[in-house]
Amino acid sequence: MNLLPNQTKAITKHLSNKVAALFMKMGTGKTRVTVELVNAIEKVDLVVWVGPLRSIKPLDERTPSIKEEIAKWGGFNCQNVVYVGIETLQSSDRTYLQLYKQIATAWRCVLIVDESIKIKNHDAKRTQRLITFSRMVEYKFILNGEPITRDLLDIWAQFHFLDPEILNMSLSEFKNTFCKYTTITKSFPGTHKSYTKEFITGYENIDYLYSLIGEYVFECDLDLNIQKIFETKTFSLSDDEQKEYNYIKETYLDDEKLMAMNNNIFLEMTQKMQHSYSCSEEKFEVVEDWITDESKTIIYCLYVVSFEACKARFPDALVLNYKTGSLSLNLQERPYTVYFDQTFDWGDVSQSQHRNYRTGQENDCRYLRLVANVGLGKLYFDNNQKKLGISEYFKSISKKQLKKIL
Repeated sequence: MNLLPNQTKAITKHLSNKVAALFMKMGTGKTRVTVELVNAIEKVDLVVWVGPLRSIKPLDERTPSIKEEIAKWGGFNCQNVVYVGIETLQSSDRTYLQLYKQIATAWRCVLIVDESIKIKNHDAKRTQRLITFSRMVEYKFILNGEPITRDLLDIWAQFHFLDPEILNMSLSEFKNTFCKYTTITKSFPGTHKSYTKEFITGYENIDYLYSLIGEYVFECDLDLNIQKIFETKTFSLSDDEQKEYNYIKETYLDDEKLMAMNNNIFLEMTQKMQHSYSCSEEKFEVVEDWITDESKTIIYCLYVVSFEACKARFPDALVLNYKTGSLSLNLQERPYTVYFDQTFDWGDVSQSQHRNYRTGQENDCRYLRLVANVGLGKLYFDNNQKKLGISEYFKSISKKQLKKIL
């Protein structure tokens, strides 16, 4: 297959660069671009590809791995190619030390981080270990469709990995240069408890930021002559499910538990509430009526119980978990998607849509959203429509309002 115009532009821009950030929208073919860029480097004796573990070793054998995607484009012109899950790199000292030795003894290594947003936290072990590798390697690439998922600070660690000299400033200097923020201290009446938190309220000097990183960045949008078609269907809880839902709501929404209201309690409550009806029989019936071809369908689940139930009920469909199944997978052969469980994480929803709506897709992509006939179902749906995450929503709601909504 010939290179697409945007892919050609990316290759032309970065052929002479030893480091590059391919911030290409999901589905635009940044894997193909990376293969071409690596193969243009002479005498490479080690390629290290670091990415989400489930893109390297999918749980379902029917899911193509990143290795297969790279092989489709001719593979790397290097005998020694190592694929490692970023989660493994964080948790396994043995894997880290083995990889350290391989990189240290290589003559010319190329280090690639797929879904580089995973290293946005500079203090995380995975980020620190990759920065250690980065100092040993001359050629480095980071790949991501959305380089910012939280705030502008997400950018700093990614470019610190590529080359500290690009920004040439510490994280605090970066924040003070490009972010407007305020600090708030809150005390809880009748207690000695208080907490202090910084909130970023805006950005400045963005032109200056781009003048620093622009040489190393290639960006492009996805432009396909096909449609995304969304359908929403409501299902009803059984009497027992409604009773369990109400019990959880009343248990959590009391003064003691929500006196110091925080995201963790809110998330725990909503997950338990949704879990209580996650395998509602009516959900399965709605999906059965909607599916026209199981072998071309992806089903996303949030819970183990619904994941296993969907695998048993729809054996030819590809059943995935949001966190491990929404990143780095190429599933163009499955244009139909079911969101069996809802999630507050808009980022996961957005990522999942680009598993099949991507370069190479020739069919319109259909997406089914299942919404329970309770307040929580509408809350999930409204937040996804507004592209809000749990943190943004939580800042705008009081306990009294929440009780009324749920």
